[in-house]
Amino acid sequence: MSVYKEIIDELKATNTTLVAISKTKPVEQIMELYRQGQRLFGENKVQELVDKYEQCPKDIEWHLVGHLQSNKVKYIAPFVSLIHAIDSLKLLEEVNRQAQKNNRKIKILLQYRIATEDTKFGLSQTDIVELMDFYSQSSSYNFIEIVGLMGMASFTENETQIRTEFSKLKEMFTFIKESYLMPKSYNTMSMGMSGDYKIAIEEGSTMVRIGSLLFGAR
Repeated sequence: MSVYKEIIDELKATNTTLVAISKTKPVEQIMELYRQGQRLFGENKVQELVDKYEQCPKDIEWHLVGHLQSNKVKYIAPFVSLIHAIDSLKLLEEVNRQAQKNNRKIKILLQYRIATEDTKFGLSQTDIVELMDFYSQSSSYNFIEIVGLMGMASFTENETQIRTEFSKLKEMFTFIKESYLMPKSYNTMSMGMSGDYKIAIEEGSTMVRIGSLLFGAR
């Protein structure tokens, strides 16, 4: 059995969605997984995402999982399925603007900074509450849909710390759901990667982002 099939079988048991992270990998390797049934792929960089979108079958759902600059939203707005890393009100507004230009609604996740490392992007607890207050009171965000949160745990061997950080994201997810009376479409916790996805699932993840386990180390 392939590694892909093993992971898929494992995720089915917990109803967890797999995003295959194909950054830096050639189209040939994406197509290998495609032929095995995978339709959800994630990229870190806008240019690479656009290039692969143009080369690959159009029934693939593309996710942008890396840090996104406002001035690059226009390149992915015509086709991106989900943007994982919304980390400012400015970026949220730009996605809404570009989605409107393309007459489509784009699903987004707010990136919650749960890791202790300074290098991780994301919103603080205060930032998220301020953004949600603004979002919930405005009638202008008709072309975006906040469907959940995304977070990256610290890069550490300390399983207790990783578990605590994922738990923190779930608490914030629940707080937003209850405080802002979010619709049923608000149902995604994108947390867990190749090294920690099993812990993430135990802590409530509904979507994992796996790259190196599927494609080999970069």
